[in-house]
Amino acid sequence: MNTLLGIPLSPFVRKVRVVMAEKNLPYDLRPVFPGSDDAEFRALSPLGKIPAFSDERIGLADSSVICAYLEKSHPTPALLPADPVAYAHALWFEEYADTKLFHVCTEGLFFERIVKGRMRGEPADEAKVAASLKELPAVCDYLEQKISAGALGGAAFSLGELAVTTQFVNLNHAGEQVDAASFPKLAALLQKTLARPSFQLCLEDEKSLMASLG
Repeated sequence: MNTLLGIPLSPFVRKVRVVMAEKNLPYDLRPVFPGSDDAEFRALSPLGKIPAFSDERIGLADSSVICAYLEKSHPTPALLPADPVAYAHALWFEEYADTKLFHVCTEGLFFERIVKGRMRGEPADEAKVAASLKELPAVCDYLEQKISAGALGGAAFSLGELAVTTQFVNLNHAGEQVDAASFPKLAALLQKTLARPSFQLCLEDEKSLMASLG
């Protein structure tokens, strides 16, 4: 049985969940917070980061490693293109999402407003929030230009746009939206991706979680 350890509001847990849904893979989701001292989790994730994953053959941590394993072990439908250029683009946008978009959307906004503000009852670092909001137009513009050049969101759905979209979900949870007037191609790509059944399954779970936070 596939087992995924992590919390649904994590963009990295969401990324793996969407990949598994796209590949029609059943799994058991075990809620585990980052840094947990749960023995099973620590055996899979010695760095204490989520998600962690196991099946009958292997135990893994790190969303990119897990997704790469799932792509190799369950190659249909393919989420990494066969064409070398498109393949490189997909990997690059996964990396960009996991680093730059995580820094702006999740670490700078979601963590401050939702994790600290609503989960922990702590004051948000407003300087960090302001800095992230200041960075947001630049990252949106970068993605807008890449979409215009055909480097993101090609003919087939890929891990690149999946990873980008999952970080923008956390931006939305934090009360912010992509400015569709300024970045119409990015907004359209996100809307199209979020409409996929694989994302909708995750978002339905997350609605109740967000509502429970008040």
